[in-house]
Amino acid sequence: MTTTSPNARALAALGHDARLSIFRLLVKAGSDGLRVSDIGDHLGLAPSTLAHHLSTLVDAGLVLQDKQGREVFNRVDFPAMHALVGFLTSECCVGVAIRASEDAA
Repeated sequence: MTTTSPNARALAALGHDARLSIFRLLVKAGSDGLRVSDIGDHLGLAPSTLAHHLSTLVDAGLVLQDKQGREVFNRVDFPAMHALVGFLTSECCVGVAIRASEDAA
């Protein structure tokens, strides 16, 4: 299955336990973000595994990376996160009209 819309890509990226844990940790860290090594230490992920999952979150537009010297800091793209939550809740409780189906005779 190919996900083409930004919302579908973001939700697909969050649909893995490791990536969801990384994302939630970065949300807790706030706008300062965390170094790659700090994320790995906190979650107990191997560097190669962590790099793969971070790449997926970056490609999905949910995480931003900033290189500062030899360190790479990762932080949530909060406007993108809010846009995704807004997409999910934009039509909350507006109701759904059910159309009657024709009876097969």
